[in-house]
Amino acid sequence: MSERTPSQTLTLGEALPREMTRVRDVLMPQYLEIGPPGMFALALMRQSLDAAAKALAEGDVVAMLRAIEGLKGFTS
Repeated sequence: MSERTPSQTLTLGEALPREMTRVRDVLMPQYLEIGPPGMFALALMRQSLDAAAKALAEGDVVAMLRAIEGLKGFTS
């Protein structure tokens, strides 16, 4: 699969794994560095990542839409 330019729209099947990667590889390490105050947010992130993975595995489009919106809510 070729890389898309920023002007090209991603499919849900492409966007959700990217968002999962952003949360897992970028945000979670930042919250780990915070220590105990970041643990609640980490628990929420893990829950959201689990739901996203389940939605992808089941091909549940509605759950995938909910999952991507939930993951987008996490910021640094």
